[in-house]
Amino acid sequence: MQLKQYLNELNKIRLLTAEEEQRLWQQYKEKDNLDCRRELIESYQPLVFKVAANWQTDEVTLMDIIQEGTVGLIEAVENYDHTRGVAFSLYASHRVRGRMLNYMEREGKKNLAYMDMPLTAEEGANTLSDLLIDTAPAVAHQAEQNVLIAQVKQALVRLPAKEQLILNGVFLEDQEPKQLADTLDLSLSHVYRLQKQGIRRIRGMLSKFMQNW
Repeated sequence: MQLKQYLNELNKIRLLTAEEEQRLWQQYKEKDNLDCRRELIESYQPLVFKVAANWQTDEVTLMDIIQEGTVGLIEAVENYDHTRGVAFSLYASHRVRGRMLNYMEREGKKNLAYMDMPLTAEEGANTLSDLLIDTAPAVAHQAEQNVLIAQVKQALVRLPAKEQLILNGVFLEDQEPKQLADTLDLSLSHVYRLQKQGIRRIRGMLSKFMQNW
C-alpha cells in the first residue's frame, strides 16, 4: 500500500465511543468474536501512524515502520485485559513503539530522526512535519519550538528503555504515572524514580544546547 492510499484510509476511520469500544472488548474477549477484534484493530490504526510520525524518513521505510507497528497493535489487542481499567491507547502505544524500535535496530536504522525529507517523490510533496505541525503560531516562534522539541526527542531516544517509556508517557502522551506503573508492572515509587533519573539525564544532555538558546 502507498502512503497516500494509507492516509486516505485513515481519514475514513471513525472514532469509537466509550460504550462502543467497551462492547467490542466484551464481545471479543468474552465471546471470541473475531469481527469485533478486526474492528478494534482498524479503529486504533491512527495510533500506529501517530507513533510512526516520530520518525521522518522516506515513504518505503515509513510504510515498513507502520507495518511493524500494526503487528504490535495486533499483539496489543490480543493480550490486552479490558477488565484492568488501563486505557488501551497507553497499553498499545508501548507495544507499537517497541515493535518499531526493534525493527529499526534489526535493520540498522536506529538513528532515523526528524529530517525534512519528502514523503513521496512527487514535486512539492508534503513532509510529515507539513502534515502534523500546527501552522497557527508565528513562523519564527514555531521554528524555535520545533528545534527545541527535536533536541528533546533526540535526547529521549538515548535514555535507557524504561526511562524513555516513562518520560514519553508522562510528557508526550499526558499519561498518569499510576497508569504507567500498572501498564509496565512497576511500583509507583519506581516510576517516579525513573522519571527523575530520566529528567536529570536529559538536562545533562541538553545543558550545552540550552546555554545558547
